[in-house]
Amino acid sequence: MQKLTELKKADTTQLSALGFSVSDLFSKKDVCSFDKEGYIFLPGFCDVHVHFREPGFSYKETIATGSRSAARGGYTAVCTMPNLNPVPDSKENLDIQLKLIEENAVVRVLPYGSITRGQRGEELSDMEGMSAFTVAFSDDGRGVQSEDMMRRAMKKAKALKKIIVAHCEDNSLLFGGYIHDGEYARTHGHKGISSASEYKQIERDLRLAEEVGCAYHVCHISTKESVELIRAAKKRGVDVTAETAPHYLVMDDADLQEEGRFKMNPPLRGKEDRLALIEGIQDGTIDMIATDHAPHSAEEKSRGLEKSAFGIVGLETAFPVLYTRLVKTGIISLETIIKCLAINPRKRFSIPFEGGASVWDLNAKYTVDPEEFLSMGKATPFTGEEVFGKCIRTVYGGKVVW
Repeated sequence: MQKLTELKKADTTQLSALGFSVSDLFSKKDVCSFDKEGYIFLPGFCDVHVHFREPGFSYKETIATGSRSAARGGYTAVCTMPNLNPVPDSKENLDIQLKLIEENAVVRVLPYGSITRGQRGEELSDMEGMSAFTVAFSDDGRGVQSEDMMRRAMKKAKALKKIIVAHCEDNSLLFGGYIHDGEYARTHGHKGISSASEYKQIERDLRLAEEVGCAYHVCHISTKESVELIRAAKKRGVDVTAETAPHYLVMDDADLQEEGRFKMNPPLRGKEDRLALIEGIQDGTIDMIATDHAPHSAEEKSRGLEKSAFGIVGLETAFPVLYTRLVKTGIISLETIIKCLAINPRKRFSIPFEGGASVWDLNAKYTVDPEEFLSMGKATPFTGEEVFGKCIRTVYGGKVVW
């Protein structure tokens, strides 16, 4: 990997406005040369919610392919969820993943430890043994169903000064659904996932976080009720942050097609939910945008809306989609998007920049083609969409990683 040469003609005004300078991201010996007008210099993005599938499911993605996909999307730090085999519920199991990260990652990869053993919700994981080696604790992919178990997890996390990161889903309110319980489901004969399955568990967890005094973060919120609950909790002083994903901000169930690339969990909700999420980004209720990058094999995503696996990829499309749909249209400022992608995640999870930066050609116009992705996963609802913004260089630790 080549060293950077001298940074020229890159617009750093947005970065400076956020209180960062070029020297924050590059050491003086590391340089980068760009002579083309219209290029913009940005801090390396940080995604606190990705699935790299290794160990256990390397036919979907690996640490190597996932981290390269992240670099191509301008990310220099990512946090990997624990739905793996073995589940990182002990230091012994976590060590398997840490070794793969050390050997194969091209950007910083920080693993989550699971909240419960095997993510089964029955017994706490060895949180204490993993604490020094994990970014936080999550059972993402599954909601913690027991209130007592979540309370115990929060107490342990508080003692360890760690964040509980929650996939909020009440299994008793799913009713066999697989897309949003909205107009599209009703008119096309699909079983719907109720909004209550998400926001009711968020409501419970916010109450527990307030009771325990634990730092709490909510994954991939998708409903208007979730936004309101988090907004009210912040006003009460609860130590809570929240994320949503690019697809929830720019799509709703009116955009659904009968293809697996439109199936994710939580699902694309209604228009009112999408608008509430945008408002949540605008007023700071929602702190960050994470991709929930969740690759699957082509066969697993070829079974239509009902039978395809939940999950889409997003690392290589996140910024171009957000920039095209929300920034260029004047809905959300570029500064806000950068805060949500790069600044706020690092602040909440105490993740340093470590020389992380990216350079973008905002004038580059192209069509999203999943066959060009570095990720092994190709399922995206943005296939064929025309976007602006191409990542020209990503730098991490003084090296060009894309």
